[in-house]
Amino acid sequence: MSEKFENIGMKPADILLPKAGTDMTKWAVVACDQFTSQPEYWEEVDRIAGDAPSTLRLILPESKLNDPDVESEITGINRAMEDYLARDIFQNHPDSIIYLERTQSDGAVRPGLVAAVDLEKYDYTPGSGSLIRATEGTVLERIPPRVRVRKDAPIEVPHVMLLIDDPKKTCIEPIQAAVDSMEKVYDFDLMMKGGHLKGWKLSADQIDALAGALAAMTTDDAMREKYGVSGVAPLLFAVGDGNHSLATAKTCYENLKKVTPESEWDKLPARYALVEIENLHDEALKFEAIHRVVFGVDPEKLLAAFKEFYPTARDGQGVGHTIAYTWAGGSGYLNVPNPRVQLAVGTLQNFLDAYLKENGGEVDYIHGDKVTDELGAKPGNIGFKLPAMGKDQLFKTVIADGVLPRKTFSMGHAEDKRYYVEGRKIR
Repeated sequence: MSEKFENIGMKPADILLPKAGTDMTKWAVVACDQFTSQPEYWEEVDRIAGDAPSTLRLILPESKLNDPDVESEITGINRAMEDYLARDIFQNHPDSIIYLERTQSDGAVRPGLVAAVDLEKYDYTPGSGSLIRATEGTVLERIPPRVRVRKDAPIEVPHVMLLIDDPKKTCIEPIQAAVDSMEKVYDFDLMMKGGHLKGWKLSADQIDALAGALAAMTTDDAMREKYGVSGVAPLLFAVGDGNHSLATAKTCYENLKKVTPESEWDKLPARYALVEIENLHDEALKFEAIHRVVFGVDPEKLLAAFKEFYPTARDGQGVGHTIAYTWAGGSGYLNVPNPRVQLAVGTLQNFLDAYLKENGGEVDYIHGDKVTDELGAKPGNIGFKLPAMGKDQLFKTVIADGVLPRKTFSMGHAEDKRYYVEGRKIR
């Protein structure tokens, strides 16, 4: 294996996949942080999976995080992991990187790589100079429940997606061009309108070439060319999806370090986390806005409070930041002509954080205009629709400002989120 991996925060992994004969459509389910306000989605997934081996039994949908019996759910997840290992349903692919192609619901094909990243090279602190960085503010209160799921888990199945800023397409695209000569490891339809998924293993030569291409992106010349900065810590991987899941993996690793001699840290399986890596510049990768629905509030009172919070705010559309809203009494727009922050999501989130702290209510983060309108129109709710952020703003903003506002963007529709397929032992 190339020594270049030592400096890029990524490496091949011992990847677990279900053995031949497994119904992969029942095996793969969408990321646990999707459809949190639509329990009927997860009920249908449960019906489809039935008694077959399924990653549904290895994850905790976030819609259940606050259930009164969540601890028994977590115990059941760990028991299912042990059961799958004991039943020997996995085939291990040692020292592997997997290239995958996801055919999305819109028919576009989105390529990616599955590999392990070094959590020593990751820091979610705003303003961090780490090689792997969060793109949004991490809500520390959201980590402990996830730690309870992971801390005793023998394996991980990832939905974390990292982005590389590779406009010259030197890393993933050369592999994409060579799939006809590669070993295919899966090819199946995804459930619940998720599209189709294919995967191939990289050869040793491809792995070495990938390491070289990634290393070239960390040089000072590369930072100067792309971002106009020099002498700063390079940013190679930016978290696109699963920020809190990666932060959870980091927390579990840091907890283990406290009871492990430093000389043994590199041998801890928990030092690494399995992720999917995608190129920001891939045409199939679209940034979608993440909308907000606020539950348990008086919408008229909330709208009035928004205008008090921003004295220049007015009804209608205009220059500056415009935010659409829907509630049981109708729909409209709020316009803030002289915003204090760069993005409309920041304008809205700053207000909501202050308002909900003072008045109560809950906010959920929703994908899709239709669902936002449907949920927002229910009594006691209000939905806010936000404009999408341009992809070209991501790396530059993280380098300059640290992080984006929480839940600024989504990589595609909810149905196009990562499905759990690959696994790795973490204990």
